[in-house]
Amino acid sequence: MKTVVLDYGVGNLASVSQGLEHAGLKPLVTNNKEEILRAKAIVLPGVGAFPQGMENLQKFGLLPVIKEAVAAGTPFLGICLGMQLLFEESDEYGRHQGLGFLTGRVGRFPPGLKVPHMGWNTLMPSCEHPLLKGVKKESYVYFVHSYQACGCDPSQIVASTIYGVEFPAIVCFNNIVGTQFHPEKSSRIGLTILRNFKEMVDNGGNPSH
Repeated sequence: MKTVVLDYGVGNLASVSQGLEHAGLKPLVTNNKEEILRAKAIVLPGVGAFPQGMENLQKFGLLPVIKEAVAAGTPFLGICLGMQLLFEESDEYGRHQGLGFLTGRVGRFPPGLKVPHMGWNTLMPSCEHPLLKGVKKESYVYFVHSYQACGCDPSQIVASTIYGVEFPAIVCFNNIVGTQFHPEKSSRIGLTILRNFKEMVDNGGNPSH
């Protein structure tokens, strides 16, 4: 069975697929509902704006499919915008509803901080988690984003990063994990994290801490 990379018109699908392949997963880029529901794992990538992401998921008829797959326990990884879409809502270009799998909302960085937050920054783990196996505290990963997750349930935060303010960098709930950074662009550490995701998938699919 393959790992589906959701093709919804928003995302760097090629680099995400390449990263997953290097980690030992078998990526399939598709928005076919049957393929998604048969997948061993699902990855929601994304660059760009939250409202466009949600609009495209709806346009391709993927919202009920994603919810069905998550409810069935399929391991699910959201990357960058894909992580932000996991939350309840966003105030990017107005107020927009998200997938609602995670508690909290997505808001812009405070005034005075240069946006986008772009470049390498460190991870501060808040708990032990299989996704961070072999990843040392304050390891560097690569970010590109102007919005952050706010008002999160602390139990759903695996690691944070500081860029003027502290914000969630890795989140988790049941079979769902999300990274605000791009593991596929984060060199050796990013590849380690993707390999850890593969190991969680192979071990039954529930990466909850």
